Amino acid sequence: MPRILRIINRFNLGGPTHNAAYLTRYLPGDFETLLVGGSQEASEEGSHHILESLGVEPVILPELQREVAPWRDRGAYRRIKKLIKDFKPDIVHTHAAKAGAVGRMAAADLGVKAIVHTFHGHVFHSYFGPLRTALYKNIERYLAKRSTRIIAISDKQKEELVDEHRICDEQKVSVIPLGFDLSRFQDDQARKRALFRKVYGIADDEVAIGIVGRLVPIKNHDLFLDVISRVSRSTGRRIRAFVVGDGEERERLQERVNELGLSQVSGPYFNGHGFGHGVNGKPAVTSATITFTSWIKEVDIVNAGVDIIMLTSLNEGTPVSLIEAQASNKPIVSTRVGGIENVVLPGRTALLSESGDADGLAAQLTSLVENDAQRRVMGDGGWAHVRDRYHYSRLVEDTAQLYRSLLS
Repeated sequence: MPRILRIINRFNLGGPTHNAAYLTRYLPGDFETLLVGGSQEASEEGSHHILESLGVEPVILPELQREVAPWRDRGAYRRIKKLIKDFKPDIVHTHAAKAGAVGRMAAADLGVKAIVHTFHGHVFHSYFGPLRTALYKNIERYLAKRSTRIIAISDKQKEELVDEHRICDEQKVSVIPLGFDLSRFQDDQARKRALFRKVYGIADDEVAIGIVGRLVPIKNHDLFLDVISRVSRSTGRRIRAFVVGDGEERERLQERVNELGLSQVSGPYFNGHGFGHGVNGKPAVTSATITFTSWIKEVDIVNAGVDIIMLTSLNEGTPVSLIEAQASNKPIVSTRVGGIENVVLPGRTALLSESGDADGLAAQLTSLVENDAQRRVMGDGGWAHVRDRYHYSRLVEDTAQLYRSLLS
């Protein structure tokens, strides 16, 4: 029975965790998988509930952390080498940058038969300055030479890795999109919508706009706030914006809301069973233009409650929030970066503008805010687009086929 050692940076909310969890749980029975991951960052919401729901028990390596720290990285390298010696995998499959560096080095040094790495995104633009970016590119080129196969999660990402950043040759790259169980985004939408809008006091004539993700610089929430400010002042419709997530940028972003002269409020805690309702059936929060909700694990409730999903990132691999938005039949307004064009249907399920184009994004958002029929038409096309293309069964089948080809 072939053995797979799967290594991931950390278990946070997002595509990599779902990817690793579904592959660990649902690979055919002729594979044995051990899942290893680093410890959760303090500023991020953990996703161990995803693993628990699938009955997956990972090995946690506290030394394996996202930030570069030579003393910790050496410890992670030694721990992974010991795991390889004990587990004796036929394939080591790493996910994301830090796990990819430490895991591939250890696997190559111990002569593992096949070494696979998945790029869930990359840091080759919009993260660091030119010198540091060049350093990371050279490291990835070196690691690619020690890899049997590189997995890109979109055609656009493959093009970037091969042609733009020259990380490896085209023959070494396979495209395997992410996979999820998206059925919950279709289930019981009316009840979920009513719940979300009751908790946050969203009136029937108000258009709710959501953005879901970590509050970190690469997500460029400043652009989102700028666009909301423009649209709130120019449209005749009443709008509410919901920032779903948390992170290092929260306090600064809240200050930015004040600078823009917009009202803001922080949302209620969501404990996994239900939102904290207010007294006597009143909303749990005061109505405001911007609401910071912090993390909400039940994104299906968020998506049911809002009318439009936005994304303003500087760089993306395969944005899970946009897959989930389409699974919820919600129209999208987004920047055109990374693999987004491969995830949505431009002009049909999403309106796209260039990164930093506040005027373009504001015009597109205004058109959706003011046109109920356009929102319905664009939203209705989403489920059919993502239902099979991003289902976990397709992910598992594609990956198992790749594994067998490598081992043969």
